[in-house]
Amino acid sequence: MIAVDTNILVYATRPEAKHHSQAVRLISRLAEHSDPWAIPWPCIYEYLRVVTHPRVFSPPSELSEALESVERLRESPSLVMLGESPGHFRTMLRTLQDSGANGNLVHDAHIATLCIEHGVSELYTMDRDFSRFTGLKVTRPF
Repeated sequence: MIAVDTNILVYATRPEAKHHSQAVRLISRLAEHSDPWAIPWPCIYEYLRVVTHPRVFSPPSELSEALESVERLRESPSLVMLGESPGHFRTMLRTLQDSGANGNLVHDAHIATLCIEHGVSELYTMDRDFSRFTGLKVTRPF
């Protein structure tokens, strides 16, 4: 299963983003196929934080508009939303210890942990920091 990181979601919904058209095609391809694909829940919250932030985008997205984008994604019958499972703590410990993540990288470790515990085979992201997490193949799609 392929998962997508926050930056791919942002690129797909903000027309001024450098990789906008490529991200739209990528998300459309994933959403329209029957193969399962995933978004970790923390990426949804981070997406909402980024696109509605006035220091990131001028003008920022309205919250209602950003939530509509999330609802459109959730309409994909093959989408799996990744949340914590009962074994999350053990996987989190292993991910943090193996990667040495601390500070701001703990958020990325949370996303990586969710992917690992749900059997995600590949994470699409433009964030190079994810390469530090063993057990997760990271692909920069653009």
